Amino acid sequence: MKLLITFLILSTSVFSSPGYFLNMKGTPTQGGLIIAQTHPSAVVSVNGVKTEMTKDGYFMFGFGRFDENPINLEITLNGEKYTTTVPVTARDFPTEVINGLPDNKVNPPAEVLEQIKQDNIKVAKARSFFDKRDDFLQSFIWPSNGRVSGVYGSRRILNGEPKRPHYGMDIANKTGTDVVSPAAGIVRMSETGMYYTGGTIIIDHGFGLTTTFMHLSKLTVETGTQVKQGEKIGEIGMTGRATGPHLDWRLNLGNIRLDPQLMIPDQSDGK
Repeated sequence: MKLLITFLILSTSVFSSPGYFLNMKGTPTQGGLIIAQTHPSAVVSVNGVKTEMTKDGYFMFGFGRFDENPINLEITLNGEKYTTTVPVTARDFPTEVINGLPDNKVNPPAEVLEQIKQDNIKVAKARSFFDKRDDFLQSFIWPSNGRVSGVYGSRRILNGEPKRPHYGMDIANKTGTDVVSPAAGIVRMSETGMYYTGGTIIIDHGFGLTTTFMHLSKLTVETGTQVKQGEKIGEIGMTGRATGPHLDWRLNLGNIRLDPQLMIPDQSDGK
């Protein structure tokens, strides 16, 4: 059975037929995370891949920065299949051109490549867990106070060389400003001295959704710690490859890099 869905951005949409329902909330745009709910006994596939659900029927999917194609959902309940597509809205991302930089500010020197490789292995391991906790259902809060100094999806061209997009939200404030967990979870990584990101924490919020906190001057939680929403985890700094004190905050659903700013209330003063 084909269902036609008109998606309501940042609202909940309800579509039902006898014995079946589908609720979705989020922003269906590049970098957006969608949290959906259907009947707990249903079987759900996202783009042809079966997905895990909570005991209450919640599941997630998201759109990467470059995604242009809609996501196909298939829900099977009591022998009947229901299908729909969720289209993605394209975004305009800023580009910054900077010339005249020293070579070591554009590409890392050869002697640190092995450290970068090992750092990436640690990050991949921390994001590989699939804990069936439902902390992701909390309404996320700002992880720190400050000015938004960098946005998801932006890209720099350094000395004529296009670099990878920025996949985080930067919150600038003085060194020592508290950083808190935006939702409950388990700390999967708490490391200092990483080449690019310095003091770094990764928190697992369940079902593959993680948040990452970079350039911290101080880490106040250890790997394996369970944290509550609003609990202090560290302090803003400028460790790693940072040119000023700020928090680089990131959101991942598995390997999909999402925009954390879409998860929190819009506050023009950044507090």
